[in-house]
Amino acid sequence: MITKRIIPCLDVKDGRVVKGVNFKGLSDVSSPVELAKYYSENGADELVFYDITASFEGRKLFTDILREVAKNVFIPMTVGGGINTLEDFDRVLKCGADKVSVNSGAIKNPRLIEEAAKRYGDQCVVLSADVKRVDGKFTVFAKGGRESTGMEAISWIKSCVDMGAGEVVVNSIDTDGVKNGFDIEMLNAVCDVVNVPVIASGGAGGINDFINLFKEIPDIDAGLAASIFHFGEVSISNLKKELNKNNILVRL
Repeated sequence: MITKRIIPCLDVKDGRVVKGVNFKGLSDVSSPVELAKYYSENGADELVFYDITASFEGRKLFTDILREVAKNVFIPMTVGGGINTLEDFDRVLKCGADKVSVNSGAIKNPRLIEEAAKRYGDQCVVLSADVKRVDGKFTVFAKGGRESTGMEAISWIKSCVDMGAGEVVVNSIDTDGVKNGFDIEMLNAVCDVVNVPVIASGGAGGINDFINLFKEIPDIDAGLAASIFHFGEVSISNLKKELNKNNILVRL
């Protein structure tokens, strides 16, 4: 049985960690460097760092902050935001990222996944899919959840994995920041069509939501959350103790 991973997410805007609800109404939380260091020292298995407005603002990811974060963490780090070319992959990896997350860049140019997987290996390429129900259909959104692509999400995710994405982060816009639990229906639909690690994102409100996630979807690899960790509502060490008590394998 594979150990389940617990992953805090740093959504970074203008050099600060922010958090909103349904990808809207962002409020300031903390310094990404301080927060990343804290998580690295307090039981997080990995860290995700998103420069959340890079794609929308049409600019490259802030590498100075990323370098500083990378210097302070000793766990794997996935980085995304404004990744549109192989040069962007290269730049972010040289700043200390272990994996690179691509979303809007892959929507514009799906070959980017294939090219990056060939150059850096599948394990380095993470598809981040922002998905929302539109007229009952799982639909892919671009530019930090601002823009509907009209594309059906499950077939899109499968095609990206077929092209070489070695991991998928499924961000449910419907449940993001709402704290009523992960989007089990959406995550099940993704796990049914891919054979790479899937990370659940959006909706964690407490420890029971993680227990429910791993019990309901035994194939899911990791749970990702932001605000419940950032605001001290749940500590990663307590979460892992409870998961362990519920016979869910985690790294303690």
